[in-house]
Amino acid sequence: MLNLRSLIVALMLALAGCATPDRAPDLTPPIVIAESTWRQVDSDIVAASLAATGQAQNYARGSMESWMDLVYQRTDADFIPWFTSYWTQQWLSMKVAWYKLSTGEGTDPAVNRLATYLQEQYQDRVLDPVAEEIDPDVIMGQATKFYVQLLGEQLQGIPQRYGVPLDQFDRRLQDIPAIALAPPAAHSASLYQIVHADPLDRLPAYVALVDRIRNAAGGAGAGSSDTGISSVAKRTSETLAAELVTSGAASAASAVLPRIAGTLISLGVAGFSAIARENERPEMEAQLRENLNADFDDEWLDLMRNPATGVLAGVYHISGQVEGSLAKTAALPVKFEPVPREVPLPGEQPLQDGGSVYDAPTDDGSADQ
Repeated sequence: MLNLRSLIVALMLALAGCATPDRAPDLTPPIVIAESTWRQVDSDIVAASLAATGQAQNYARGSMESWMDLVYQRTDADFIPWFTSYWTQQWLSMKVAWYKLSTGEGTDPAVNRLATYLQEQYQDRVLDPVAEEIDPDVIMGQATKFYVQLLGEQLQGIPQRYGVPLDQFDRRLQDIPAIALAPPAAHSASLYQIVHADPLDRLPAYVALVDRIRNAAGGAGAGSSDTGISSVAKRTSETLAAELVTSGAASAASAVLPRIAGTLISLGVAGFSAIARENERPEMEAQLRENLNADFDDEWLDLMRNPATGVLAGVYHISGQVEGSLAKTAALPVKFEPVPREVPLPGEQPLQDGGSVYDAPTDDGSADQ
């Protein structure tokens, strides 16, 4: 009986299997996006990049204006009083004399060495303390992250706007270069990779880009120590070297007198020179301030505009890659409205709390314009 029951069950299962029709494969064709639609998509990506670049520029400009204010304040409070004091000028003259003795004939080596010394003093007294509050290198990194954050948010509305499936849109982003450095391949990244990186600091291509900018000519903040003070330092060094030559006769006269008489003459001359120098100090400070301000105005512009070492170098690299790669396929770009100020500035909070940029809240006032 047991064998009979087993046989009946097996037959029933076989009959049921024969009665079940074969499932038809899913023959739904994939959605085909017209080339004209892709051109509009590319145009919107370019427009999003342009809008994000503009806001990153505004952020960097405001931060650099604050940096410049601190530089001016610190220069007035520390460097100018130190530089224009009589005893500093005497010390600098002694350094010129020592440099000339150690380098032999010719004034250029002595002048250059003193100029380097003055630049180091300015770095220690002004630029390093200011960098503890606002650092151009940090601003460069924050501006780049701000651009990527805004760009990612602007991209969110594009697939829905044109009815493009998300997987096809993602593949489009994967074909758009965003960071393109020299080999290895890890130093390159697509637009898809940078807007999905969480956090951006861990993306090897981004790390390589930031390192290259910071190491080029010393980085975003390094130019200030070489440019802002260098012309003033060079002029001062040349002046002190010339004064040393003219003071040679007085030094020779005091050397042939008895030691006490020579010392008294030296002290008398020093006292008279100190008084005379103190009377001239306000005019000297005003001239130094004018020269430094003019040099630093030029330096500020270079930090804002230089595409290789400025505070927007990262933004310009990525936006240049994105917009350049789409230049031939994009139609006339739409205009994206600026993202409202609810978007946090870099440093206020993380760019994303996790997940993909498509999980971020959509700003109805910007992404779907």
